[in-house]
Amino acid sequence: MRDEADRGSSMSSASVGARAADGVFDGLREDIVAGRLAVGERLPSEAALAEQYGVSRPSVREALRSLQALGLTRTRTGSGTYVASDRPAFSLGYGDFSPRDLSEARPHIEVPAAGLAAERRTDQQRADLVALCDRMDATTDPGEWVELDSRFHVLVAEASGNAVFARAVGDIRDALSHQSGVVNLIAHRREPSSREHRAIAEAIGIGSAIEAREAMRAHLGAVERVVSPLSEPASRD
Repeated sequence: MRDEADRGSSMSSASVGARAADGVFDGLREDIVAGRLAVGERLPSEAALAEQYGVSRPSVREALRSLQALGLTRTRTGSGTYVASDRPAFSLGYGDFSPRDLSEARPHIEVPAAGLAAERRTDQQRADLVALCDRMDATTDPGEWVELDSRFHVLVAEASGNAVFARAVGDIRDALSHQSGVVNLIAHRREPSSREHRAIAEAIGIGSAIEAREAMRAHLGAVERVVSPLSEPASRD
């Protein structure tokens, strides 16, 4: 019971921290895009932003890292953080793989792989999937979460016992990580995605191929609903 309570407390703390950072990120991003914070303007200090939003300074730092990852801000050593652009600069593709390539291929690879994993996974693989879910729930570091996310999908493919599925997912791992990082920044997918991963792991754990396929299909569908509009060319009036 103590372990469950500790895990629940850790998950709650991580969720609160993530939501706090998301609130700062959303507020600053809206101010930048709307022009309330002009290109070239210096952002308030971490302490001032923490007071303004009623959050901790680590939450502010996480939000600032996210803004910089999208190309909206740039930090100058010893000077502060400045608005670099009023439009996010990001790509959901990676290397030779476009967003459409990933969206079209993943359901044909990862859904059947999840079903086979439910039938063929070892006890160790089952435990490893649960452990990855626990770590995703507990971490407050977006970069670490993305790394765990990609490891989860690779492990599911490996647990399928099918070398083609394992190789295919391994080959697109970097692309999945890149896309996951961007989607989490834009759409705050971390918490719902963690729940979807947990559902996949539980279905694989109980050996239900049908439930594992459905859980993976639901997860990929949720990702696609976010990726699709973000992949469309943006128009500016």
